[in-house]
Amino acid sequence: MNILVGVSGGVDSAVVLNMLKKDGHSIVGAMMKIYDGDIKTIANSCYGSDKKKEISDAIEVCKHANVDFHLIDLSKEYDEIIFSEFKKQYLSGLTPNPCVMCNKYIKFGLLPQKAKEKGLIFDKFATGHYARNEFNQNTNRWELKKGINAKKDQTYFLYKLTQDELKNILFPLGSLNKEDVRKYALENNIPVAQKTDSQDFYKGELSDLFNTDPIKGEIKDIYGNILGYHEGIWNYTIGQRKGLKIAYSEPLYVIEIEKNTNSVIVGTKKDTYCKGLIAKDINWVALNNPKEPFEATAKIRSASNPTEVIIYPSENEIKVEFKEKISAIAPAQAVVLYDNDIVLGGGTIINSY
Repeated sequence: MNILVGVSGGVDSAVVLNMLKKDGHSIVGAMMKIYDGDIKTIANSCYGSDKKKEISDAIEVCKHANVDFHLIDLSKEYDEIIFSEFKKQYLSGLTPNPCVMCNKYIKFGLLPQKAKEKGLIFDKFATGHYARNEFNQNTNRWELKKGINAKKDQTYFLYKLTQDELKNILFPLGSLNKEDVRKYALENNIPVAQKTDSQDFYKGELSDLFNTDPIKGEIKDIYGNILGYHEGIWNYTIGQRKGLKIAYSEPLYVIEIEKNTNSVIVGTKKDTYCKGLIAKDINWVALNNPKEPFEATAKIRSASNPTEVIIYPSENEIKVEFKEKISAIAPAQAVVLYDNDIVLGGGTIINSY
């Protein structure tokens, strides 16, 4: 089989490339370039802080496996589709998830598309994500499933993948633990075997990332009393406790960000809890446009534990009602629905109630 492997310069994609090559497949490696020069629109989780080093590592990985390497320039598309929207939403007081959008439109969208336009021939596209995809003959649908390593599972960031995309993707690491991957890399002398993982989207001051000046505003309690001041609403997220710099009788948390008044609203822990949320832009994966309410579990953050919910679907959105109240629901983040390890679908949070 001809397989295009998305390489990043990290150990996970390097192991995927080597495993598939050893299995006898015809492999070609492709890396997406999503930055231009020194601008800071690059996600650390994609490449890390040293971009040239990541590219050279990816080249070395492909050279070690004796496969061709291609660098595909998607910097313009990344800036227009991902970073510009991320900046717009963040400056509006929302908390978007750029990794979800990057996976959908860049990594699993434009990267294989541009590779084909470049003349690369492949049947499947493989990545180093910790996830699984299987075809369910009973439902006649492809299913996206959690990786067996719960701590490394990445399905939260992949819920926007469609049926057409899932059928053409390979996730060779979905049934492996990170320890197994690292061991395989060491045993096979893969150049990046001991390279550490990169996690954060961006490390640094957001004002520097957005190239904007501080905009002073008020920090208020739920009754409208002014407790302090901030230097920009983009420096705060729902549920945040640290960095408020307010003396109070008990810990305070951000419970709302008001763009219109340029205000940050804070409250005590009990004020952070919500009964449910509304989400839009729904992508159904294992389910096919359900009409009736159903039970599931949901994650409102990638690192959160799934919580039991009742889903009320409508034509363009869903209402997600929690069986037990949950805290720190951030608009523009994703809510992803599960049935055990199967991703049912997900959407973008509009608001909570």
